[in-house]
Amino acid sequence: MFIQTEATPNPATLKFLPGRAVSPGGPVELRDPALAERSPLATRLFAVKGVSGVFFGSDFIAVTKSDGEWPHLKPAILGAIMEHFMSGAPLMGEDAAHDAVPEGEEEFFADEDAQTVETIKELLETRIRPAVAGDGGDITFRGFRDGVVYLAMKGACSGCPSSTATLKHGIQNLLRHFLPQVREVEAV
Repeated sequence: MFIQTEATPNPATLKFLPGRAVSPGGPVELRDPALAERSPLATRLFAVKGVSGVFFGSDFIAVTKSDGEWPHLKPAILGAIMEHFMSGAPLMGEDAAHDAVPEGEEEFFADEDAQTVETIKELLETRIRPAVAGDGGDITFRGFRDGVVYLAMKGACSGCPSSTATLKHGIQNLLRHFLPQVREVEAV
């Protein structure tokens, strides 16, 4: 098994491409070892000293470090990923609610903004999420109120130094172009 790696705009996150589907049911972000117990692969990755976050995309794994250097962490992470896929274990345990929305992360918007929100979600899905996934992350709609779009940044995008520029200059400008009622974009 050959696993490629790619740098991301976030220097604390590295993207691992195992050459097969990782999370076809949708992205999964696990930011602490207690949540990682839901996934055999995340449990293996959090066992590597210095790993502080794991994000599963459709065909990649983004690993975030809290300390240590990539040349020292990378071999252990590659070994954990290879071991997982060779074992045939599932990505998520049977009792894990793979696509459940975590409490406090429900969408919010007024009924009269439903058409605007539908357009925002379509633009996110077709134009923004593919680019963000290319950088090892994900972005999801959280809400719309008073002209402000609230988005959640995940994976490599969470805590990335360039994520503010991406939000303000890239995403905000794109949404304003198609939807004049959008004033600004904020991360939650």
